[in-house]
Amino acid sequence: MAQPLAAEREHPRDRSRNILAAAATGVADFIAQTGGRPEAVFERIGIDADCLGQTRRALDLADYVAMMEDAAQETGNDNFGLWFGQRYQPQMLGLIGEIALSAPTLGSAIEHLALWFPWHQQATETRLTRRDGFLRLEYRILDGSIVDRRQDAELTMGMFANVFRACLPSGWAPEMVIFEHARPATWRDHEAAFDADVGWSQGTNALVFRDQGLDRAMPGADLSRLQRLTTDLAGVAGSCGTPAFLDLVRGEIRRRLSAGAQHLEEVAEALSMTPWTLQRRLAELGVTFSDLVETTRLDLARHYLRQTHLPLGDVTFLLGYSEASAFSRAFSRWTGCSPRQWRQLSLRPTARG
Repeated sequence: MAQPLAAEREHPRDRSRNILAAAATGVADFIAQTGGRPEAVFERIGIDADCLGQTRRALDLADYVAMMEDAAQETGNDNFGLWFGQRYQPQMLGLIGEIALSAPTLGSAIEHLALWFPWHQQATETRLTRRDGFLRLEYRILDGSIVDRRQDAELTMGMFANVFRACLPSGWAPEMVIFEHARPATWRDHEAAFDADVGWSQGTNALVFRDQGLDRAMPGADLSRLQRLTTDLAGVAGSCGTPAFLDLVRGEIRRRLSAGAQHLEEVAEALSMTPWTLQRRLAELGVTFSDLVETTRLDLARHYLRQTHLPLGDVTFLLGYSEASAFSRAFSRWTGCSPRQWRQLSLRPTARG
Protein backbone atom coordinates (compact mmCIF):
# COMPACT_ATOMS: atom_id res chain seq x y z
CA MET A 1 0.00 0.00 0.00
CA ALA A 2 1.17 3.55 -0.67
CA GLN A 3 3.32 5.16 2.01
CA PRO A 4 1.01 8.20 2.57
CA LEU A 5 -1.52 5.95 4.31
CA ALA A 6 0.82 5.76 7.29
CA ALA A 7 -0.47 9.22 8.21
CA GLU A 8 -3.91 7.79 8.87
CA ARG A 9 -2.62 6.02 11.96
CA GLU A 10 -1.61 9.25 13.68
CA HIS A 11 -4.45 10.37 15.95
CA PRO A 12 -3.55 12.46 19.01
CA ARG A 13 -5.52 11.57 22.12
CA ASP A 14 -6.89 15.07 22.57
CA ARG A 15 -9.17 14.87 19.52
CA SER A 16 -12.72 15.95 20.29
CA ARG A 17 -15.44 15.73 17.64
CA ASN A 18 -18.80 15.01 19.24
CA ILE A 19 -22.30 15.94 18.16
CA LEU A 20 -25.24 16.19 20.53
CA ALA A 21 -27.58 13.25 20.00
CA ALA A 22 -30.57 15.55 19.48
CA ALA A 23 -29.29 15.88 15.90
CA ALA A 24 -30.56 12.33 15.31
CA THR A 25 -34.09 12.97 16.55
CA GLY A 26 -36.51 10.99 14.37
CA VAL A 27 -33.85 9.21 12.30
CA ALA A 28 -35.04 5.72 13.30
CA ASP A 29 -38.61 6.53 12.24
CA PHE A 30 -37.45 8.03 8.95
CA ILE A 31 -35.31 5.00 8.12
CA ALA A 32 -38.31 2.75 8.79
CA GLN A 33 -40.68 4.98 6.78
CA THR A 34 -38.36 4.84 3.78
CA GLY A 35 -38.16 1.06 3.79
CA GLY A 36 -35.08 0.40 5.91
CA ARG A 37 -34.26 -1.36 9.17
CA PRO A 38 -32.98 1.21 11.68
CA GLU A 39 -31.69 -1.46 14.06
CA ALA A 40 -29.48 -2.87 11.28
CA VAL A 41 -27.99 0.58 10.61
CA PHE A 42 -27.30 1.22 14.30
CA GLU A 43 -25.67 -2.18 14.73
CA ARG A 44 -23.38 -1.79 11.71
CA ILE A 45 -22.20 1.65 12.82
CA GLY A 46 -22.10 0.87 16.55
CA ILE A 47 -24.68 3.48 17.59
CA ASP A 48 -26.50 3.25 20.92
CA ALA A 49 -30.11 3.72 19.81
CA ASP A 50 -31.21 4.63 23.36
CA CYS A 51 -29.28 7.92 23.28
CA LEU A 52 -30.61 9.15 19.93
CA GLY A 53 -32.58 12.35 20.25
CA GLN A 54 -31.40 13.09 23.78
CA THR A 55 -30.45 16.71 24.35
CA ARG A 56 -27.48 16.14 26.65
CA ARG A 57 -25.98 12.95 25.26
CA ALA A 58 -23.29 12.95 22.60
CA LEU A 59 -22.32 10.81 19.62
CA ASP A 60 -18.98 10.66 17.84
CA LEU A 61 -19.32 12.90 14.80
CA ALA A 62 -17.79 10.32 12.45
CA ASP A 63 -20.30 7.70 13.67
CA TYR A 64 -23.20 10.13 13.18
CA VAL A 65 -22.11 10.95 9.62
CA ALA A 66 -21.54 7.26 8.84
CA MET A 67 -25.02 6.46 10.19
CA MET A 68 -26.58 8.82 7.63
CA GLU A 69 -24.53 7.35 4.77
CA ASP A 70 -25.43 3.81 5.84
CA ALA A 71 -29.11 4.77 6.14
CA ALA A 72 -29.05 5.91 2.49
CA GLN A 73 -27.70 2.51 1.46
CA GLU A 74 -30.04 0.59 3.76
CA THR A 75 -33.14 2.35 2.42
CA GLY A 76 -31.99 2.51 -1.20
CA ASN A 77 -32.77 6.24 -1.03
CA ASP A 78 -29.76 8.09 -2.44
CA ASN A 79 -31.29 11.38 -1.24
CA PHE A 80 -31.95 10.18 2.31
CA GLY A 81 -30.20 13.16 3.91
CA LEU A 82 -31.88 15.66 1.61
CA TRP A 83 -35.40 14.55 2.49
CA PHE A 84 -34.66 13.94 6.17
CA GLY A 85 -33.34 17.50 6.42
CA GLN A 86 -36.40 18.99 4.72
CA ARG A 87 -38.68 17.60 7.43
CA TYR A 88 -36.32 18.42 10.30
CA GLN A 89 -37.79 21.29 12.31
CA PRO A 90 -35.55 23.54 14.49
CA GLN A 91 -37.05 22.33 17.78
CA MET A 92 -35.97 18.78 16.93
CA LEU A 93 -32.32 19.91 17.14
CA GLY A 94 -32.42 20.35 20.90
CA LEU A 95 -30.48 23.24 22.42
CA ILE A 96 -29.13 24.75 19.20
CA GLY A 97 -32.57 24.69 17.59
CA GLU A 98 -34.18 26.29 20.63
CA ILE A 99 -31.46 28.95 20.63
CA ALA A 100 -32.42 29.92 17.07
CA LEU A 101 -36.13 29.97 17.89
CA SER A 102 -35.59 32.09 21.04
CA ALA A 103 -33.58 34.81 19.29
CA PRO A 104 -35.36 38.18 18.96
CA THR A 105 -35.20 38.38 15.16
CA LEU A 106 -34.40 36.12 12.22
CA GLY A 107 -31.11 37.95 11.70
CA SER A 108 -30.17 37.32 15.32
CA ALA A 109 -31.24 33.67 14.98
CA ILE A 110 -28.90 33.16 12.02
CA GLU A 111 -26.05 34.89 13.84
CA HIS A 112 -26.55 32.70 16.90
CA LEU A 113 -26.81 29.61 14.73
CA ALA A 114 -23.47 30.42 13.07
CA LEU A 115 -21.85 31.20 16.43
CA TRP A 116 -23.14 28.27 18.50
CA PHE A 117 -23.48 25.42 15.99
CA PRO A 118 -19.85 24.30 16.52
CA TRP A 119 -20.75 23.73 20.17
CA HIS A 120 -23.68 21.55 19.14
CA GLN A 121 -21.45 19.79 16.58
CA GLN A 122 -17.75 19.89 17.35
CA ALA A 123 -14.89 20.00 14.83
CA THR A 124 -17.16 22.04 12.55
CA GLU A 125 -16.97 25.49 11.00
CA THR A 126 -20.07 27.66 10.57
CA ARG A 127 -19.86 31.23 9.38
CA LEU A 128 -22.17 34.03 8.31
CA THR A 129 -20.47 35.88 5.46
CA ARG A 130 -21.35 38.36 2.75
CA ARG A 131 -20.29 37.86 -0.86
CA ASP A 132 -21.40 39.50 -4.10
CA GLY A 133 -24.26 41.29 -2.35
CA PHE A 134 -25.69 38.14 -0.75
CA LEU A 135 -25.39 36.61 2.70
CA ARG A 136 -24.13 33.05 3.11
CA LEU A 137 -24.66 30.72 6.06
CA GLU A 138 -21.70 28.37 5.60
CA TYR A 139 -21.15 24.92 7.10
CA ARG A 140 -18.17 22.59 6.86
CA ILE A 141 -16.84 19.61 8.84
CA LEU A 142 -13.19 20.35 9.60
CA ASP A 143 -12.11 16.73 10.10
CA GLY A 144 -10.59 15.53 6.83
CA SER A 145 -10.75 11.87 7.91
CA ILE A 146 -14.55 11.98 7.52
CA VAL A 147 -14.64 11.44 3.77
CA ASP A 148 -18.18 10.27 2.91
CA ARG A 149 -20.37 13.07 4.24
CA ARG A 150 -22.81 14.03 1.53
CA GLN A 151 -25.94 12.95 3.43
CA ASP A 152 -24.96 15.04 6.46
CA ALA A 153 -24.35 18.15 4.34
CA GLU A 154 -27.71 17.88 2.62
CA LEU A 155 -29.70 17.31 5.80
CA THR A 156 -27.84 20.18 7.55
CA MET A 157 -28.70 22.62 4.77
CA GLY A 158 -32.32 21.49 5.13
CA MET A 159 -32.18 22.08 8.89
CA PHE A 160 -30.78 25.58 8.33
CA ALA A 161 -33.41 26.39 5.71
CA ASN A 162 -36.14 25.43 8.16
CA VAL A 163 -34.95 28.11 10.60
CA PHE A 164 -35.78 30.67 7.90
CA ARG A 165 -39.08 28.93 7.14
CA ALA A 166 -40.07 29.07 10.82
CA CYS A 167 -40.09 32.87 10.61
CA LEU A 168 -40.71 33.94 7.02
CA PRO A 169 -43.93 33.62 5.00
CA SER A 170 -44.76 30.36 3.27
CA GLY A 171 -42.90 29.95 0.01
CA TRP A 172 -39.57 31.40 1.16
CA ALA A 173 -36.59 29.97 -0.68
CA PRO A 174 -32.86 30.74 -0.66
CA GLU A 175 -31.24 32.33 -3.67
CA MET A 176 -28.94 29.35 -4.02
CA VAL A 177 -27.62 26.33 -2.13
CA ILE A 178 -24.04 25.13 -2.57
CA PHE A 179 -22.44 21.85 -1.57
CA GLU A 180 -18.85 20.70 -1.27
CA HIS A 181 -19.63 17.25 -2.69
CA ALA A 182 -19.93 16.35 -6.36
CA ARG A 183 -23.29 16.48 -8.11
CA PRO A 184 -25.30 13.30 -7.41
CA ALA A 185 -27.21 11.37 -10.04
CA THR A 186 -30.61 12.65 -8.86
CA TRP A 187 -29.61 16.30 -8.48
CA ARG A 188 -32.90 17.68 -9.80
CA ASP A 189 -34.49 16.64 -6.50
CA HIS A 190 -32.25 19.13 -4.70
CA GLU A 191 -33.44 22.03 -6.82
CA ALA A 192 -37.04 20.99 -6.13
CA ALA A 193 -36.49 20.57 -2.38
CA PHE A 194 -34.92 24.02 -1.91
CA ASP A 195 -36.74 25.71 -4.82
CA ALA A 196 -33.39 27.20 -5.76
CA ASP A 197 -30.37 26.72 -7.98
CA VAL A 198 -27.79 24.35 -6.54
CA GLY A 199 -24.01 24.45 -6.96
CA TRP A 200 -21.67 21.49 -6.51
CA SER A 201 -18.01 20.73 -5.73
CA GLN A 202 -17.50 23.95 -3.78
CA GLY A 203 -15.13 24.65 -0.89
CA THR A 204 -17.94 24.59 1.66
CA ASN A 205 -21.69 24.04 2.04
CA ALA A 206 -23.91 27.11 2.28
CA LEU A 207 -27.32 28.68 2.02
CA VAL A 208 -27.13 31.87 -0.03
CA PHE A 209 -29.88 34.40 0.70
CA ARG A 210 -30.82 38.06 0.37
CA ASP A 211 -30.54 40.60 3.17
CA GLN A 212 -34.33 40.81 3.49
CA GLY A 213 -36.74 39.94 6.29
CA LEU A 214 -33.96 39.55 8.84
CA ASP A 215 -35.64 42.05 11.18
CA ARG A 216 -38.75 39.87 11.49
CA ALA A 217 -39.42 38.59 15.01
CA MET A 218 -38.82 34.90 15.65
CA PRO A 219 -42.00 33.12 16.81
CA GLY A 220 -40.48 32.08 20.17
CA ALA A 221 -38.44 35.23 20.85
CA ASP A 222 -37.35 35.30 24.50
CA LEU A 223 -34.06 36.98 25.42
CA SER A 224 -33.83 35.56 28.94
CA ARG A 225 -34.47 32.05 27.63
CA LEU A 226 -31.91 32.61 24.87
CA GLN A 227 -29.27 33.44 27.46
CA ARG A 228 -30.09 30.35 29.53
CA LEU A 229 -29.96 28.11 26.47
CA THR A 230 -26.55 29.35 25.30
CA THR A 231 -25.18 28.83 28.81
CA ASP A 232 -26.61 25.32 28.87
CA LEU A 233 -25.12 24.47 25.46
CA ALA A 234 -21.69 25.70 26.49
CA GLY A 235 -21.90 23.64 29.66
CA VAL A 236 -23.06 20.46 27.94
CA ALA A 237 -20.58 20.62 25.04
CA GLY A 238 -17.61 21.96 26.98
CA SER A 239 -15.90 23.29 23.84
CA CYS A 240 -16.08 23.51 20.06
CA GLY A 241 -13.82 20.47 19.91
CA THR A 242 -10.92 19.83 17.60
CA PRO A 243 -9.96 17.18 15.05
CA ALA A 244 -6.61 15.43 15.23
CA PHE A 245 -4.00 17.74 13.71
CA LEU A 246 -3.37 15.61 10.63
CA ASP A 247 -7.10 15.36 9.98
CA LEU A 248 -7.40 19.13 10.29
CA VAL A 249 -4.66 19.60 7.68
CA ARG A 250 -6.31 17.05 5.40
CA GLY A 251 -9.58 18.93 5.74
CA GLU A 252 -7.94 22.12 4.45
CA ILE A 253 -6.29 20.20 1.61
CA ARG A 254 -9.63 18.69 0.63
CA ARG A 255 -11.23 22.12 0.52
CA ARG A 256 -8.74 23.25 -2.11
CA LEU A 257 -8.25 20.12 -4.23
CA SER A 258 -10.37 20.99 -7.23
CA ALA A 259 -8.52 24.32 -7.55
CA GLY A 260 -5.45 22.42 -8.75
CA ALA A 261 -1.97 22.62 -7.27
CA GLN A 262 -1.79 22.35 -3.49
CA HIS A 263 0.31 25.02 -1.77
CA LEU A 264 1.57 24.50 1.75
CA GLU A 265 1.53 28.26 2.28
CA GLU A 266 -2.22 28.52 1.69
CA VAL A 267 -3.02 25.67 4.07
CA ALA A 268 -0.70 27.11 6.73
CA GLU A 269 -2.45 30.48 6.45
CA ALA A 270 -5.85 28.81 6.82
CA LEU A 271 -4.58 27.15 10.00
CA SER A 272 -3.20 30.47 11.32
CA MET A 273 0.40 29.32 11.36
CA THR A 274 3.56 29.92 9.38
CA PRO A 275 4.60 27.47 6.64
CA TRP A 276 7.69 26.59 8.68
CA THR A 277 5.55 25.76 11.74
CA LEU A 278 3.27 23.54 9.65
CA GLN A 279 6.25 21.70 8.17
CA ARG A 280 7.79 21.22 11.59
CA ARG A 281 4.59 19.85 13.13
CA LEU A 282 4.10 17.45 10.24
CA ALA A 283 7.72 16.29 10.54
CA GLU A 284 7.18 15.60 14.24
CA LEU A 285 4.37 13.22 13.22
CA GLY A 286 6.54 11.55 10.58
CA VAL A 287 4.78 12.83 7.45
CA THR A 288 5.22 15.52 4.82
CA PHE A 289 2.72 17.87 3.23
CA SER A 290 2.91 15.96 -0.06
CA ASP A 291 2.15 12.74 1.87
CA LEU A 292 -1.10 14.24 3.12
CA VAL A 293 -2.04 15.55 -0.33
CA GLU A 294 -1.69 12.05 -1.75
CA THR A 295 -3.54 10.43 1.16
CA THR A 296 -6.41 12.88 0.76
CA ARG A 297 -6.53 12.34 -2.99
CA LEU A 298 -6.59 8.55 -2.59
CA ASP A 299 -9.44 8.64 -0.06
CA LEU A 300 -11.50 10.94 -2.26
CA ALA A 301 -10.63 9.01 -5.42
CA ARG A 302 -12.12 5.85 -3.95
CA HIS A 303 -15.12 7.85 -2.76
CA TYR A 304 -15.76 9.36 -6.21
CA LEU A 305 -15.11 6.15 -8.14
CA ARG A 306 -17.91 4.43 -6.22
CA GLN A 307 -20.27 7.04 -7.71
CA THR A 308 -20.73 5.46 -11.10
CA HIS A 309 -22.56 8.46 -12.59
CA LEU A 310 -19.35 10.53 -12.34
CA PRO A 311 -17.24 10.31 -15.51
CA LEU A 312 -13.54 9.66 -14.92
CA GLY A 313 -12.82 13.08 -16.37
CA ASP A 314 -14.88 14.70 -13.61
CA VAL A 315 -13.08 12.65 -10.96
CA THR A 316 -9.77 13.83 -12.41
CA PHE A 317 -10.86 17.46 -12.08
CA LEU A 318 -12.28 17.04 -8.57
CA LEU A 319 -8.95 15.64 -7.38
CA GLY A 320 -7.02 18.59 -8.80
CA TYR A 321 -5.30 16.84 -11.71
CA SER A 322 -4.99 18.65 -15.02
CA GLU A 323 -4.83 15.42 -17.06
CA ALA A 324 -6.54 12.05 -16.73
CA SER A 325 -3.24 10.29 -17.42
CA ALA A 326 -1.65 11.89 -14.35
CA PHE A 327 -4.53 10.72 -12.15
CA SER A 328 -4.41 7.23 -13.64
CA ARG A 329 -0.67 6.91 -13.00
CA ALA A 330 -1.01 8.10 -9.41
CA PHE A 331 -3.97 5.83 -8.68
CA SER A 332 -2.17 2.82 -10.16
CA ARG A 333 0.82 3.57 -7.97
CA TRP A 334 -1.40 3.72 -4.87
CA THR A 335 -3.58 0.68 -5.51
CA GLY A 336 -1.96 -1.48 -8.19
CA CYS A 337 -4.84 -1.04 -10.66
CA SER A 338 -6.28 1.67 -12.86
CA PRO A 339 -9.23 3.85 -11.77
CA ARG A 340 -11.47 2.08 -14.28
CA GLN A 341 -10.47 -1.36 -12.99
CA TRP A 342 -10.94 -0.29 -9.39
CA ARG A 343 -14.42 1.05 -10.16
CA GLN A 344 -15.42 -2.26 -11.72
CA LEU A 345 -14.07 -4.21 -8.73
CA SER A 346 -15.89 -1.94 -6.26
CA LEU A 347 -19.23 -2.78 -7.90
CA ARG A 348 -18.99 -6.47 -7.11
CA PRO A 349 -21.46 -7.71 -4.45
CA THR A 350 -18.72 -8.23 -1.85
CA ALA A 351 -17.23 -4.75 -2.30
CA ARG A 352 -19.21 -3.15 0.55
CA GLY A 353 -17.82 -5.59 3.07
